[in-house]
Amino acid sequence: MNKLIERLIKLIDVKSIMTLTLTVAFIVLVIEGMIDGDKFMSIYTMIVGFYFGVQFTKTGS
Repeated sequence: MNKLIERLIKLIDVKSIMTLTLTVAFIVLVIEGMIDGDKFMSIYTMIVGFYFGVQFTKTGS
């Protein structure tokens, strides 16, 4: 039980929240037909790549 709680705590960080939010938004917008999947995927990839790149540079690992 403690390992599960520890994993959930590690999961809840800014990167995870941002990634999950963008993924849910992507799914909803494509299903609703509000945006073309290819266009949003380009934006999604750019944002996630930038954020993870900045975090990688800050931590150096």
